[in-house]
Amino acid sequence: MTDLLLSNATLIDPSSGAERPGAVLVRDGTIADIAAGAAPGAPTGARRIDCAGRVLSPGLIDLRAFVGEPGAEHRETLASASAAAAAGGVTTLVCMPDTNPIMDGPAIVDFVLRRARDTASVNVLPAAAITKGLGGREMTEFGLLQEAGAVAFTDGLRAVADAQVMRRALTYARDFGALIMQHVEEPSLAAEGVMNEGELASRLGLMGVPREAETVMLERDIRLARLTGARYHASMISCADSVEIVRRAKEDGLPVTCGVSVNNLVLNENDIGHYRTFCRLSPPLRHEADRQAVVAALASGVIDVIVSDHNPQDADTKRLPFAEAADGALGIETLLGAALRLVHTGDITLPRLLAALTANPAALLGKPAGRLAVGAPADLVLIDPDLPYILDKRRLKSRSKNSPFDEARLQGAAVLTMVGGRIVHAIDDLADAA
Repeated sequence: MTDLLLSNATLIDPSSGAERPGAVLVRDGTIADIAAGAAPGAPTGARRIDCAGRVLSPGLIDLRAFVGEPGAEHRETLASASAAAAAGGVTTLVCMPDTNPIMDGPAIVDFVLRRARDTASVNVLPAAAITKGLGGREMTEFGLLQEAGAVAFTDGLRAVADAQVMRRALTYARDFGALIMQHVEEPSLAAEGVMNEGELASRLGLMGVPREAETVMLERDIRLARLTGARYHASMISCADSVEIVRRAKEDGLPVTCGVSVNNLVLNENDIGHYRTFCRLSPPLRHEADRQAVVAALASGVIDVIVSDHNPQDADTKRLPFAEAADGALGIETLLGAALRLVHTGDITLPRLLAALTANPAALLGKPAGRLAVGAPADLVLIDPDLPYILDKRRLKSRSKNSPFDEARLQGAAVLTMVGGRIVHAIDDLADAA
């Protein structure tokens, strides 16, 4: 593999928060050298790309992506999901176990890993089911699944509602050093709700999901984490009360972390408008006060990671009345552009935003990615934070087109993405240079 010098860049290492001009030399799939200030001369035979002052960062790591393969390839495949990820600057995605068959056995984990090696352009890491068939009753074989390559355990779109099952899962996870990622939504409280409970839901004539559906489950799980001593990660929180629950748990020294969907950071319940089904999500879009609370929690470090919650749906499941449509929206390709709204509004600094998209999820997974350091994997993204565009869903790489940001004005995008030293996405002028 030919050496590649990325020069004249603004280097941001989210693991340290350092930001400085410099250059990065990539050799044999890893970062071979980092130079501050003026770019060094390229080694003999090396290719050189002038980054023109753009931001060079570790590639994004998305902890929550639903991929249709196996079983629902009409919605998304590993190949199409990874193409969307590369276009969005995501170099590693964690795929959820909501497949057909369910990812609850070593053979399915092995299939996904082999299929990803053959067809995906980015790193694909499988998260296995906590319970067999995602049924919430009988635990899966954590040890065997971990040996097969599962990086975490979750029941995906479903919460483990049975407290005794969750206690046992946390106990086993502690013994195996595994990470439990829970979808914090108490199913009996969420029931038939389709959007945030409140005045707007009443005016639209829709059943609401109360914030308590999230907070009751979160409180219970954190108490179980205290009881077992296991690592616990709330996949997505969406309201101010949840922020305070996680804040208290961290102040108590519990091994608790949490994430937030980019949708809940930049959209609120008003974006549903006239029953836009692309904005039917789980957790639902909340009140503006809740959105501001999770943004502040991200800036202060209470929230650890941002996820895309990429969940492609075909037209048949979205072209329905709002109450009958499926939950879910595309997110992996628009993750960066949408998240950069918070930087442009001054709500968060770019290094802090990138930490929640790179270094923090890498640390949760125990992976060496997410940092700009010699010897680290050359999973990199070159970002133009000021590039303006209007999102056209027809140009998205995903097989499905259910994006809540369709026709939205966005500012900032990945202009070059590299995985293991190999360029997997580049805009026209950089593609010519590469």
